[in-house]
Amino acid sequence: MLRRTPGILTRAGVLSVLAFGSCTLDPSAGARRSTPTDASRTQVTVIEVTDGDTIRVELHGVQTPVRLIGIDTPEKDGPYTDEECYGEPASRFAADELAGREVELEFDVERTDRFDRTLAYVWLDGALFNERVLREGYGVLATFPPNVRYVDRFIIAQSGARQDGLGLWGSCPAR
Repeated sequence: MLRRTPGILTRAGVLSVLAFGSCTLDPSAGARRSTPTDASRTQVTVIEVTDGDTIRVELHGVQTPVRLIGIDTPEKDGPYTDEECYGEPASRFAADELAGREVELEFDVERTDRFDRTLAYVWLDGALFNERVLREGYGVLATFPPNVRYVDRFIIAQSGARQDGLGLWGSCPAR
């Protein structure tokens, strides 16, 4: 039983919530798993790549803008922004990798942002694309709780790129 003090979940309560929230039931075996399954993802087609961290997909028959969770890429030149250092390479990388491809979207706690874009982790060929953007230096970590499911992986990916001077870390003024 979860015990609650005003505004605070007890340690046992937090552990119970974490354990329950991270498991799914496997209907074929009746066993609990500790990692999300592919069933928790939604397969979509990428229709357009807006920039390095925003795409448009076909989701349930509707063209939907999707903002990649946990990352921020430099802006490319557009109607509302000036180009930032490494904006064009970041956008080109995302377009080369994602445009026209089948990907899987995985959602976190909050499903939309203040611009009404769907928030998601993008999986391409079984790999977390958001993490790859950081690992290869095309973007920087940008966390917005409560959507922090992969933040530890993202920190490690960005740290490696920064240390090795990859992408924007070797091409742009100090961040």
